[in-house]
Amino acid sequence: MRRRAPTGSGSVTARALRVLEAFAPDRSVLRLAEISRHTGLPLTTTHRLVRELAGWGALEREADGGYRIGLRLWEIASLAPRGLGLREAALPYLSDLGHITRENVQLAVREELSVVYVERLAGRDAVPVLTRVGGRFDLAPTGVGLVLLAHAPLDVQERVLSRPFVRHTEKTLCDPDEVRRALAEVRRTGIAISDRQVTMDAVSVAAPVCGPDDTAVAAVSVVAHAGTVNPHALVPLVRIAARGISRSLGARLKSSAA
Repeated sequence: MRRRAPTGSGSVTARALRVLEAFAPDRSVLRLAEISRHTGLPLTTTHRLVRELAGWGALEREADGGYRIGLRLWEIASLAPRGLGLREAALPYLSDLGHITRENVQLAVREELSVVYVERLAGRDAVPVLTRVGGRFDLAPTGVGLVLLAHAPLDVQERVLSRPFVRHTEKTLCDPDEVRRALAEVRRTGIAISDRQVTMDAVSVAAPVCGPDDTAVAAVSVVAHAGTVNPHALVPLVRIAARGISRSLGARLKSSAA
Protein backbone atom coordinates (compact mmCIF):
# COMPACT_ATOMS: atom_id res chain seq x y z
CA MET A 1 0.00 0.00 0.00
CA ARG A 2 1.31 3.45 -0.88
CA ARG A 3 1.97 5.82 1.98
CA ARG A 4 0.35 9.18 1.41
CA ALA A 5 2.41 12.23 2.27
CA PRO A 6 0.76 14.98 4.30
CA THR A 7 -1.32 17.38 2.26
CA GLY A 8 0.79 20.04 0.60
CA SER A 9 4.12 18.40 1.49
CA GLY A 10 6.96 17.44 -0.82
CA SER A 11 8.73 19.05 -3.75
CA VAL A 12 7.01 19.91 -7.01
CA THR A 13 8.58 16.83 -8.56
CA ALA A 14 7.33 14.60 -5.74
CA ARG A 15 3.81 16.02 -6.12
CA ALA A 16 3.86 15.46 -9.88
CA LEU A 17 4.93 11.86 -9.35
CA ARG A 18 2.09 11.39 -6.87
CA VAL A 19 -0.32 12.56 -9.58
CA LEU A 20 1.04 9.93 -11.98
CA GLU A 21 0.90 7.26 -9.26
CA ALA A 22 -2.83 7.94 -8.82
CA PHE A 23 -3.45 6.02 -12.04
CA ALA A 24 -3.73 2.23 -11.90
CA PRO A 25 -5.09 -0.64 -14.03
CA ASP A 26 -8.49 -0.34 -12.36
CA ARG A 27 -8.56 3.46 -12.67
CA SER A 28 -6.90 4.29 -15.97
CA VAL A 29 -9.08 7.41 -16.46
CA LEU A 30 -9.48 9.90 -13.61
CA ARG A 31 -11.11 13.28 -13.24
CA LEU A 32 -9.44 16.13 -11.34
CA ALA A 33 -11.41 15.55 -8.15
CA GLU A 34 -10.50 11.86 -8.20
CA ILE A 35 -6.80 12.63 -8.69
CA SER A 36 -6.97 15.07 -5.81
CA ARG A 37 -8.59 12.45 -3.59
CA HIS A 38 -6.09 9.70 -4.45
CA THR A 39 -3.06 11.96 -3.98
CA GLY A 40 -4.27 13.94 -0.99
CA LEU A 41 -3.31 17.16 -2.78
CA PRO A 42 -5.54 20.26 -2.77
CA LEU A 43 -7.72 20.60 -5.84
CA THR A 44 -5.99 23.83 -6.90
CA THR A 45 -2.56 22.17 -6.70
CA THR A 46 -3.86 19.13 -8.56
CA HIS A 47 -5.30 21.32 -11.32
CA ARG A 48 -1.98 23.12 -11.81
CA LEU A 49 0.08 19.91 -11.87
CA VAL A 50 -2.32 18.11 -14.19
CA ARG A 51 -2.32 21.06 -16.59
CA GLU A 52 1.49 21.08 -16.69
CA LEU A 53 1.72 17.30 -17.09
CA ALA A 54 -0.87 17.37 -19.88
CA GLY A 55 1.00 20.19 -21.61
CA TRP A 56 4.17 18.08 -21.63
CA GLY A 57 2.32 14.94 -22.76
CA ALA A 58 2.55 12.83 -19.61
CA LEU A 59 -1.24 13.01 -19.35
CA GLU A 60 -3.91 13.20 -22.03
CA ARG A 61 -7.37 14.68 -21.58
CA GLU A 62 -10.45 12.74 -22.64
CA ALA A 63 -13.44 14.34 -24.34
CA ASP A 64 -15.48 13.97 -21.14
CA GLY A 65 -12.87 15.80 -19.05
CA GLY A 66 -11.12 12.77 -17.59
CA TYR A 67 -7.36 12.23 -17.82
CA ARG A 68 -5.28 9.20 -18.71
CA ILE A 69 -1.54 8.48 -18.93
CA GLY A 70 -0.14 10.07 -22.08
CA LEU A 71 1.85 8.54 -24.90
CA ARG A 72 4.83 10.81 -24.22
CA LEU A 73 5.36 9.09 -20.88
CA TRP A 74 5.36 5.70 -22.62
CA GLU A 75 7.94 6.97 -25.12
CA ILE A 76 10.27 8.00 -22.30
CA ALA A 77 9.69 4.80 -20.33
CA SER A 78 10.55 2.69 -23.38
CA LEU A 79 14.14 3.96 -23.13
CA ALA A 80 14.69 1.98 -19.92
CA PRO A 81 17.41 -0.56 -20.79
CA ARG A 82 15.73 -3.33 -18.81
CA GLY A 83 12.49 -2.72 -20.68
CA LEU A 84 12.54 -2.17 -24.41
CA GLY A 85 16.05 -3.50 -25.13
CA LEU A 86 15.46 -6.68 -23.17
CA ARG A 87 12.01 -7.10 -24.69
CA GLU A 88 13.27 -6.70 -28.26
CA ALA A 89 16.03 -9.25 -27.69
CA ALA A 90 13.58 -11.70 -26.11
CA LEU A 91 10.54 -11.42 -28.38
CA PRO A 92 11.64 -13.91 -31.08
CA TYR A 93 12.32 -16.55 -28.42
CA LEU A 94 9.15 -15.76 -26.50
CA SER A 95 7.14 -16.06 -29.71
CA ASP A 96 8.69 -19.44 -30.51
CA LEU A 97 8.10 -20.66 -26.96
CA GLY A 98 4.48 -19.55 -27.07
CA HIS A 99 3.94 -21.10 -30.49
CA ILE A 100 5.32 -24.47 -29.37
CA THR A 101 3.61 -24.66 -25.99
CA ARG A 102 0.43 -22.69 -26.78
CA GLU A 103 0.60 -21.46 -23.21
CA ASN A 104 1.23 -18.10 -21.55
CA VAL A 105 4.82 -16.91 -21.89
CA GLN A 106 6.25 -14.22 -19.61
CA LEU A 107 9.43 -12.17 -19.28
CA ALA A 108 10.17 -10.39 -16.00
CA VAL A 109 12.83 -8.48 -14.08
CA ARG A 110 13.29 -7.74 -10.39
CA GLU A 111 12.69 -4.24 -9.06
CA GLU A 112 13.57 -4.05 -5.37
CA LEU A 113 11.37 -6.70 -3.71
CA SER A 114 8.91 -7.20 -6.59
CA VAL A 115 8.65 -8.84 -9.97
CA VAL A 116 7.97 -6.44 -12.85
CA TYR A 117 6.62 -8.02 -16.04
CA VAL A 118 8.30 -6.72 -19.19
CA GLU A 119 6.35 -8.85 -21.67
CA ARG A 120 3.56 -11.40 -21.68
CA LEU A 121 2.24 -13.40 -24.64
CA ALA A 122 -1.10 -15.09 -24.06
CA GLY A 123 -1.62 -18.54 -25.54
CA ARG A 124 -4.86 -19.62 -27.15
CA ASP A 125 -7.11 -21.23 -24.52
CA ALA A 126 -4.32 -20.70 -21.97
CA VAL A 127 -4.97 -20.51 -18.24
CA PRO A 128 -5.96 -17.00 -17.03
CA VAL A 129 -3.18 -15.18 -15.20
CA LEU A 130 -3.11 -12.23 -12.81
CA THR A 131 -0.13 -10.54 -14.43
CA ARG A 132 0.09 -7.73 -16.96
CA VAL A 133 2.91 -5.96 -18.79
CA GLY A 134 4.30 -3.31 -16.46
CA GLY A 135 2.58 -4.89 -13.48
CA ARG A 136 4.21 -5.97 -10.23
CA PHE A 137 3.83 -9.10 -8.13
CA ASP A 138 5.41 -10.79 -5.13
CA LEU A 139 8.71 -12.53 -5.80
CA ALA A 140 8.38 -15.74 -3.80
CA PRO A 141 5.20 -17.36 -5.18
CA THR A 142 5.87 -16.90 -8.91
CA GLY A 143 8.17 -18.93 -11.13
CA VAL A 144 9.99 -15.90 -12.49
CA GLY A 145 10.12 -14.43 -9.01
CA LEU A 146 11.72 -17.54 -7.53
CA VAL A 147 14.39 -17.41 -10.24
CA LEU A 148 15.10 -13.73 -9.70
CA LEU A 149 15.12 -14.08 -5.92
CA ALA A 150 17.41 -17.11 -6.04
CA HIS A 151 19.97 -15.06 -7.97
CA ALA A 152 19.46 -11.81 -6.04
CA PRO A 153 22.00 -10.43 -3.55
CA LEU A 154 21.82 -12.04 -0.11
CA ASP A 155 20.54 -8.85 1.52
CA VAL A 156 17.59 -8.80 -0.90
CA GLN A 157 16.82 -12.44 -0.13
CA GLU A 158 16.91 -11.77 3.60
CA ARG A 159 14.61 -8.76 3.26
CA VAL A 160 12.07 -10.87 1.39
CA LEU A 161 12.36 -13.79 3.80
CA SER A 162 11.96 -11.53 6.84
CA ARG A 163 8.66 -10.04 5.67
CA PRO A 164 5.24 -11.67 6.10
CA PHE A 165 4.27 -13.77 3.10
CA VAL A 166 0.93 -13.34 1.35
CA ARG A 167 -0.94 -16.65 1.03
CA HIS A 168 -2.53 -16.59 -2.42
CA THR A 169 -3.61 -20.26 -2.33
CA GLU A 170 -3.30 -23.24 -0.02
CA LYS A 171 -0.15 -24.18 -1.97
CA THR A 172 1.67 -20.87 -1.44
CA LEU A 173 4.97 -21.28 0.38
CA CYS A 174 4.76 -19.03 3.44
CA ASP A 175 7.43 -20.58 5.66
CA PRO A 176 10.84 -18.90 5.25
CA ASP A 177 12.68 -22.23 5.55
CA GLU A 178 10.56 -23.73 2.78
CA VAL A 179 11.27 -20.73 0.56
CA ARG A 180 15.01 -21.03 1.32
CA ARG A 181 14.94 -24.66 0.21
CA ALA A 182 13.05 -23.71 -2.95
CA LEU A 183 15.65 -21.03 -3.75
CA ALA A 184 18.49 -23.50 -3.20
CA GLU A 185 16.81 -25.92 -5.60
CA VAL A 186 16.51 -23.17 -8.22
CA ARG A 187 20.22 -22.44 -7.94
CA ARG A 188 21.02 -26.15 -8.18
CA THR A 189 18.86 -26.94 -11.21
CA GLY A 190 18.62 -23.57 -12.95
CA ILE A 191 14.83 -23.99 -13.09
CA ALA A 192 11.95 -22.87 -10.88
CA ILE A 193 8.59 -24.64 -10.80
CA SER A 194 5.80 -22.77 -9.02
CA ASP A 195 2.95 -25.23 -8.62
CA ARG A 196 -0.42 -23.57 -7.91
CA GLN A 197 1.15 -20.96 -5.63
CA VAL A 198 -0.63 -18.00 -7.24
CA THR A 199 -3.86 -19.61 -8.46
CA MET A 200 -5.03 -23.19 -8.06
CA ASP A 201 -5.30 -23.74 -11.80
CA ALA A 202 -1.82 -22.64 -12.89
CA VAL A 203 1.73 -23.98 -12.78
CA SER A 204 4.76 -21.94 -13.85
CA VAL A 205 8.14 -23.12 -15.15
CA ALA A 206 10.85 -20.46 -15.24
CA ALA A 207 14.56 -20.07 -16.02
CA PRO A 208 17.08 -17.22 -15.65
CA VAL A 209 18.09 -14.92 -18.49
CA CYS A 210 21.72 -13.83 -18.18
CA GLY A 211 23.54 -10.70 -19.27
CA PRO A 212 27.08 -10.19 -20.58
CA ASP A 213 28.62 -10.96 -17.17
CA ASP A 214 26.64 -14.21 -16.92
CA THR A 215 24.53 -12.97 -14.01
CA ALA A 216 20.74 -13.26 -14.06
CA VAL A 217 19.14 -10.05 -15.33
CA ALA A 218 15.66 -11.39 -16.05
CA ALA A 219 13.58 -14.56 -16.05
CA VAL A 220 11.39 -16.24 -18.64
CA SER A 221 8.50 -18.57 -17.87
CA VAL A 222 5.65 -20.62 -19.25
CA VAL A 223 2.41 -20.62 -17.26
CA ALA A 224 0.20 -23.62 -18.01
CA HIS A 225 -2.93 -25.32 -16.73
CA ALA A 226 -2.13 -27.27 -13.56
CA GLY A 227 -2.98 -30.95 -13.83
CA THR A 228 -3.13 -31.02 -17.62
CA VAL A 229 0.54 -30.40 -18.39
CA ASN A 230 3.58 -32.09 -16.88
CA PRO A 231 5.71 -29.11 -15.83
CA HIS A 232 8.91 -31.13 -16.22
CA ALA A 233 8.10 -31.58 -19.90
CA LEU A 234 8.28 -27.79 -20.27
CA VAL A 235 11.71 -27.49 -18.65
CA PRO A 236 13.83 -28.11 -21.81
CA LEU A 237 11.75 -25.63 -23.83
CA VAL A 238 11.99 -22.90 -21.20
CA ARG A 239 15.70 -23.53 -20.77
CA ILE A 240 16.33 -23.26 -24.53
CA ALA A 241 14.41 -19.98 -24.73
CA ALA A 242 16.29 -18.56 -21.74
CA ARG A 243 19.66 -19.50 -23.23
CA GLY A 244 18.71 -17.97 -26.58
CA ILE A 245 17.72 -14.67 -24.98
CA SER A 246 20.89 -14.73 -22.87
CA ARG A 247 23.07 -15.16 -25.94
CA SER A 248 21.28 -12.26 -27.61
CA LEU A 249 22.21 -10.13 -24.59
CA GLY A 250 25.86 -11.15 -24.87
CA ALA A 251 26.02 -13.84 -22.19
CA ARG A 252 28.82 -16.39 -22.49
CA LEU A 253 26.82 -19.03 -20.58
CA LYS A 254 29.76 -20.74 -18.96
CA SER A 255 27.48 -21.85 -16.14
CA SER A 256 25.07 -24.72 -16.75
CA ALA A 257 22.49 -22.87 -14.62
CA ALA A 258 21.73 -20.51 -17.50
